[in-house]
This record gives sequence, structure tokens and C-alpha cells, in this order.
Amino acid sequence: MMYTVRQLADLAGVSNRTLHYYDEIGLLEPSAVGENNYRYYDSPAVLRLQQILFFRELGFSLGDIQILLDQPGFDISQALQVHKRALQQRVRRLNDLIGTIDQTIMHLKGEIHMSNQELFAGFDEETQKRYEREAYRRYDVTIVKASIQRWQSYSAEQKAQIMVEGNEIYQEVLAHMDEGPESEAVQQAVARWHQHLRHFYEPTVPMLRGLAQGYATDPAFMAFYQKLHPDMPAFLQQAIEHYCQELESDEN
Repeated sequence: MMYTVRQLADLAGVSNRTLHYYDEIGLLEPSAVGENNYRYYDSPAVLRLQQILFFRELGFSLGDIQILLDQPGFDISQALQVHKRALQQRVRRLNDLIGTIDQTIMHLKGEIHMSNQELFAGFDEETQKRYEREAYRRYDVTIVKASIQRWQSYSAEQKAQIMVEGNEIYQEVLAHMDEGPESEAVQQAVARWHQHLRHFYEPTVPMLRGLAQGYATDPAFMAFYQKLHPDMPAFLQQAIEHYCQELESDEN
């Protein structure tokens, strides 16, 4: 069966514009073009679109997806097994988060007591993955790999303690936002954040500035911090920049 752009878009739950864009960049070209210039897609094209959407769901960029799909040895069956395992891991994580939500509700009602570590069950690994992705984009690969090895050397309890500490730092910043990014209380929290980063790697001033910029401009970081406060990303960038200026001033 052949599908038109509209039919395939409806089938896959994407827009016509998305399919046109995939065609423009060579990611998903039509199987045939009719005399009326209509694009038509056959079964292999439908399967390729499915692969594209699976990889997108798992966070791959369109450029990386194209490289993967165009490899001579690409095997759809094997790829589906990889997708399945990745999605199963996501399901397990979401179930963990749902369990944490249920327990937190009970905790707030006074039905059970939760420790700080239990309050953040399910968050630690995802937070670390976000740090890893940002670090790979910005820093030397050798440093990043060493950081990941350091993180993996920690026990589950140590990881939980580190993540709880990180949340406490952001809550401390949040509590003093009305005092301004250069206030003593906020700067003390930033200094604690600087020290906290040493659980992962030894951060230089350029690294601190790079993270600050990421907090204010990277969509994933922005979404995370905006859950705490809509102005948190920009506020953190300003507070960290002031902290870096003070560090440089002290060194001179």
C-alpha cells in the first residue's frame, strides 16, 4: 500500500510539515513522486518513519538518526530490540517516580514518614544523565568520562545523598531569590553548589560559566529549574556569573 503525505502523517501522528522537512533534509524521502507532484510512501518508508520516531522518543537528534539509519549494516529487527530495552528502562523509571509520588502524598498526609533520600527516589540517575549530556556538549571528552567513572564508583546511598544535597542547594537559592543574585545568602549557596560539583569533577571557572549559560539557555535545564521558579534559570546564571567574577577578583 502506498500512502500520501497526509495519509502517512495521520497514520503516524505527525504533521505534514514534519514529513516535508524530513524529505528536505534527506531523512525520509518519498518512495515515489506522481505526475501531480504528490509524494507517496511505501511499506519500507513507513518502517523507516517508525524508526525515526522511536529514536526521537529516545532523545536522538535528527542528524544522528540519519547516520544510524543509513549505515550499511542497519538491522531494523535489532534496532527494535534496542528500542524495547530502552523503553522498558523508561517504564521502570516512570513506575519508580509514580511510586515516589504515591508515597509522598501519603507522607504529606502523615500516613507514612519518608527520609530525604526516599523523597528523591527515581530522580538521581535521570539528573545525572542530563549532566552527562550537557558535559559532553561543552567539555573535553576525557574529563567527562572520568566524571562518569567517578559517579559510577559511588554506592546507591552515596548517590542519593549527593542528589539530596543538590536539591537542598537549589532550595536554598530559591528561599533567597528576593534578595537578589549578588546577595550574601545566594552567593553562599552558589559556593556550596561549586563544592557540590566536585562530586562529579573538578570545575574550572569556564566550566562554571558554561553550566550557568546552560541553565539559562538549554531547554532541558530550563524546564527543570522553571519547575522550581519561572525565573530560576536566569537568576542562577546571574548568581553564578557574579560568583565567578569574585573568584577571578580573589585570584588577582
